[in-house]
Amino acid sequence: MFTYSTKGTCSRQILFNVDADNKMRDVRFIGGCGGNLQGIARLVDGKDIDEVEALLAGIRCRNNTSCPDQLSKAVTEYKARQTAGSEK
Repeated sequence: MFTYSTKGTCSRQILFNVDADNKMRDVRFIGGCGGNLQGIARLVDGKDIDEVEALLAGIRCRNNTSCPDQLSKAVTEYKARQTAGSEK
């Protein structure tokens, strides 16, 4: 499970898996507005991570970011780590 520590939001962490088909699975937010974040998690379940990244990037709430924006950033970091791991 990939773990991302959020910045500038009420949620503190985002956890998720990515399956072999590049689909997002098992999204969980730690902290934040429970109902809204459960809704986001259900909406992105089974979606391609590239689609999630593009769809949620730039959504603003407070501190010039939001939980959806942070999920987009989490996907970006996940992909960067996967690329770095494949270059070894």
